[in-house]
Amino acid sequence: MVLGVSCSSIGVALLLLLVVVCAVSDAARYRIKFVLFIFLSAIAATWCIPIMLFQPGHWKNALIPAWGARQIAKLLGIQFHVRGKENIVKDTGCVVLINHQSGLDLCVLAELWPVLERCTVISKKEILYLGPFGLASWLWGTIFIDRRQAEQAHSTMNSTADIINNRKAKLCLFPEGKRHSGTTLLPFKKGAFHVAIASQTPIQPVVVSKYYFLNDNLKKFGSGKSYITILPPISTVGMTKDNMAELMDEAYDKMNKVFQETSQEVLALHVDNSNSK
Repeated sequence: MVLGVSCSSIGVALLLLLVVVCAVSDAARYRIKFVLFIFLSAIAATWCIPIMLFQPGHWKNALIPAWGARQIAKLLGIQFHVRGKENIVKDTGCVVLINHQSGLDLCVLAELWPVLERCTVISKKEILYLGPFGLASWLWGTIFIDRRQAEQAHSTMNSTADIINNRKAKLCLFPEGKRHSGTTLLPFKKGAFHVAIASQTPIQPVVVSKYYFLNDNLKKFGSGKSYITILPPISTVGMTKDNMAELMDEAYDKMNKVFQETSQEVLALHVDNSNSK
């Protein structure tokens, strides 16, 4: 009994110490929140593996982990607001383009998964071997590619066009290729557009406003809000590789414009107002 009370007291003391450290140190709060995010995300992704085994490879297997990721975002003080649902491609598959800012983009996928429906993603093959998480990723239909073997990766990307058409799948990709926290989008890579043209399915641009609550350089991770805007689809019917450049330019221009507009909007409504109080 005494041991139980002592352990409970130590736990409360450690929790209070953690709260104090987070209150006085931005860097500590940044690291603790990311560790918490990674730890809880791993649990959310894997605890329901036994349920997923009943329907391996189905996109709906990710709905429970996605719900968990949305609760984690709320716990960390992040609010996402999805707009433009009327623009969602309904009767075909499509290639969904999303700008890439942080590992927190996992929460964006969690918001989009039940809204877009029939979603899937492409991931490097190494993820498949990450124990329970790799198994969970396979169970919810992730398409794995070996980036070390260029020919095989290219073949997988081409076969992805068939998956999009056969499943009417929504393939979610980050066309910038890497994370960034700038005020404009990075130039787009060609891979997503190759798939869209090969499958002759629309591109569904999705823009996530800048994470003003996160600063990796200053090690700041606060609370905040971000807008997820689903833009009208861009048709690829009749396009060939010769149209690649114009398709990329059209998608980039539309997404970058909305990224800048919504970033300024969230800054004005939720950051400037909170600072003036």
